[in-house]
Amino acid sequence: MNERHALDGVARIEPGKGGLPRILVETRAAAAEIYLYGAQVTSWRPAGFDDVLFVSEGSHWELGKPIRGGIPICFPWFRAKADDSKAPTHGFVRTREWSVDTIRREGEYSVVVNLSTQSDADSRRWWPHEFRLEYAVTVGPRLTLELTMRNVGERELEFQEALHSYFRVGDVQRVTVSGLESVQYLDNRDNNLEKKQEGSLILTRQTDNAYLDAVGAVEIVDPAFGRKLLTEKRNSVSTIAWNPWSDGAAALTDFGNEEWRGMLCVEGGNVLRQPVHLNPGCSHTMTITLGVTPIQRPRG
Repeated sequence: MNERHALDGVARIEPGKGGLPRILVETRAAAAEIYLYGAQVTSWRPAGFDDVLFVSEGSHWELGKPIRGGIPICFPWFRAKADDSKAPTHGFVRTREWSVDTIRREGEYSVVVNLSTQSDADSRRWWPHEFRLEYAVTVGPRLTLELTMRNVGERELEFQEALHSYFRVGDVQRVTVSGLESVQYLDNRDNNLEKKQEGSLILTRQTDNAYLDAVGAVEIVDPAFGRKLLTEKRNSVSTIAWNPWSDGAAALTDFGNEEWRGMLCVEGGNVLRQPVHLNPGCSHTMTITLGVTPIQRPRG
């Protein structure tokens, strides 16, 4: 694959953890790591900053098990499949090896990695539709993620999607999430009861909220690391915030008991009550852009 896709001194493909192939990208503006397994971005380091993404030290790096952290792709359902308790949580594409279509430069500072996967006999076991997914990851001063779903079948379908961003934070109990004020959400820790976000989100316990009609940007203010993490999005009407806290972390076999303190998921998607409906021959592109800026650390 390197003979076909590598960019000298900028992008290469090599074995990663568990022998799984990964793409390493490094420019003057940023470095990134993308696994072909799940098309999962597991590292993004803009110049002047530590890694923006969190990956658990207990993550499995083996076929059939999802990577815990980075930016998993949830598709074509979110959480458990409503009509099949045996189906994989968050869909099946995060445990498939994707194809590399192209790797190319974009300007002086950015590299675009194009990956894809499509329906086959294995996917039809879980979801009886014909599709093609295309994923464009632009690595640069900002990280731009474009997920395009194409309905290549002969009937209308609906799907859910999310780019499940695990952010690395200094101390989740000191983090403030703004941009969701007064937005209605479904509280998965309370039987998906619909509630209203009062003020900024400050986490004090296990949190699993799916915000509805949430189309605006979301900002994570992280005083411990002295930075702000910005998520902007297009064609996404849901935003999900998740942290397992100590009680939830203890139940996860691929997540350290204390790792909940250093991570927070805030992700864009179209989930639960807000799926995407797609006619035959049509496509839908959801775009998520991540950015990071410094803030002055508090003294003392």
